[in-house]
Amino acid sequence: MDEKWDVFTEDSVVYLHRSWTGFEIFESAFVPAEDGGWTIAGAVVESDPERYGGTSDMRAALMLELVLSSIVLGEDATELRARLVELTTLTSSSTDVLPGVVLHSILGLRSGTWA
Repeated sequence: MDEKWDVFTEDSVVYLHRSWTGFEIFESAFVPAEDGGWTIAGAVVESDPERYGGTSDMRAALMLELVLSSIVLGEDATELRARLVELTTLTSSSTDVLPGVVLHSILGLRSGTWA
């Protein structure tokens, strides 16, 4: 299953659900930015470890930004992807973490979509 996220909006709130469980993982409120775009005003992340295995606030913030950037907006997000792989490597008990596996398992992206 390649589609890992279902994303929808209501007013200025974006909801991100895991596609195969339907669990809401992130809820993010947006406000207009001074430059004419939008900026995140606040966010909530699922804290039940049986629903979402986020390991830290830093990882949750990174995941929210990465899903919005790469999945929703279709941006390359190379730096964010590299940070996710690095963070996963640091917190993994495995010594041979493969970037393509990390990105596919979390984002649903095939390894050919990221170098």
